Amino acid sequence: MSEPAAASRRPGRLVAWLGFVLALTALNYAGRFAADDTTDDDIAYQWISSIGIVVQFGLMLGVLLLIAKRLPKRELFALRRPRSWKRALGLAVASLVAIYLASLAYTGLLSLLGDFDPTEEQGLVPDEWDSSKAAPFVAFFLAVTLLAPVVEELTYRGLGFSLFVPYGVILAIVSTGVLFGVTHGLLIGLPVLAFFGIVVGWLRAKTDSVYPGMLLHATFNAVALLVAVSGAG
Repeated sequence: MSEPAAASRRPGRLVAWLGFVLALTALNYAGRFAADDTTDDDIAYQWISSIGIVVQFGLMLGVLLLIAKRLPKRELFALRRPRSWKRALGLAVASLVAIYLASLAYTGLLSLLGDFDPTEEQGLVPDEWDSSKAAPFVAFFLAVTLLAPVVEELTYRGLGFSLFVPYGVILAIVSTGVLFGVTHGLLIGLPVLAFFGIVVGWLRAKTDSVYPGMLLHATFNAVALLVAVSGAG
């Protein structure tokens, strides 16, 4: 039986999830437009950044659990093993390569139009390694590569995907992918983030599990941070 046919439509929960995601979007864009040139670029070296991430994603997880209250959590969040781990890891690697290629192509296009850098826009990636601030960086690294991917995947490819999929797999992939991108509150980086979300949504549909997407997401974030502090970025 196909996933849409097997799933039940829950319009009330879907509306609640959409309201939650749109509220996050509004907050992130408000913060983006309120920021000025004096904002510290090296937030990865500040303890408050890690604390903020833990609080933010802890609250997000709490809201998700409220939306899914009295419903089967394992089913809605796709907390199940992939049909085949070998196939899932192969698809995850292929997805990651596709994301990197698309990101490179987009960055190259932007360079032809002006001095635009999607990575710098979010302001999370440090410019270089600072050994005197290794401890707060490790805390930030763990928050960004473990906590953030887990909660974001539970939000979009977990609960969001499951609430959309009764209306069609393609709709679930595209809608959660685009909303994932929009919620980050970026302008220049929006196409890359939306593409990322769509690809990981496709991976979720192909593997019937949220776990491969979590691994891909964590790997992507970890590589971005390590490349940045190595000076190779």
